Parts: sequence; C-alpha cells; structure tokens
Amino acid sequence: MKTIYSERLSLQEVSQKDAESLFHIWSNPEITKFMNIPAMTRVNQAMDMIQLFESLSQEKKGNRFTISLTETKTVIGSCGFNYLDYENDRGEIGYELDKEYWGQGYMTEALKTLIHLGFSEFALNRIEAKVEPENVASQYVLKKIGCKEEGLLRQYEKAKGTYIDLIMFSVLRENL
Repeated sequence: MKTIYSERLSLQEVSQKDAESLFHIWSNPEITKFMNIPAMTRVNQAMDMIQLFESLSQEKKGNRFTISLTETKTVIGSCGFNYLDYENDRGEIGYELDKEYWGQGYMTEALKTLIHLGFSEFALNRIEAKVEPENVASQYVLKKIGCKEEGLLRQYEKAKGTYIDLIMFSVLRENL
C-alpha cells in the first residue's frame, strides 16, 4: 500500500478500512454539494465507492488516496486521479476535505503532493481539474497550486439529474 508524505499530511491509497472515516465526509451535503455524488446515507455506499477506486487503481486507470494528519492519523479527506490517460500523458484530479479542516491549507498541501506524484511517478505532461463555477474555494486552491483556468465547458456533465457547467483548469509539467 503506497503512502506519500508532505509536511503535515500522509496520503495513503484508499482501502476498506477507511470506509467509516470517508463515509463521515461523503455523507455531509455541504461537502458533496460540488461532487458528482449525492450525500451518502449508508456506510456501504462508501465501501462501494472505495471498491471502485481500488479497481481503478488495479487497472492503472486512476487512484485515490486518503488524506490524513500525519501526527494524529485522522482522516480529513481524499484526493486522487479520477482517470489516468497514459496514451496522452494526462490525468484528472478530484478531491474533497472534511469541513472541519477547510481554510487551513491542507488541500493545497495535499494537491501539491499529488501533482508532484503525477509528474514524477506517472510521467504525466498535463494534470487537469473540472470545477463548478460556484465552487470558488476550489478554484482558489487550483490557482494556488499553479493551475490555469482554460475556459467554461457548458452543460458538460450531468450531476444529480441536472446538466452543469464546469470550468477546466490545468497545469503542465513545463509550468512547474
């Protein structure tokens, strides 16, 4: 099981042992507001999501890491590559953080670590993220880690039964 460390955090590949902690996060409607899933109501939904992440990792099509405070081992969120496209050397990141830890620089630290992994270990050239226009905090974090806004993708995705616009952000290996 792969673990990556930053100054305050450890990122470890998700496993079923994380189900309770991630359910706590994924069941909060304020956190899932900008995710393409509804707030979870049962822990087995978190287990199913983790199983999906594990199969993506085994197939080398994506991966997901829990974000934990190194000092206390408390799980505070997750992040990872929603997909990895090795033919074009690119990947898309996704992430969320427990509300209790918002505004403390944890996601910026975790995503810097994830992006370094993408460029160094996965040999990616481009890492992208898609964000809803109303998710200003996420846009701020992406800009802080070096991503550039590329434009609006109109009605790009269907989330919770509605077509939504997304803003495309990316960072290139040559930009870091």
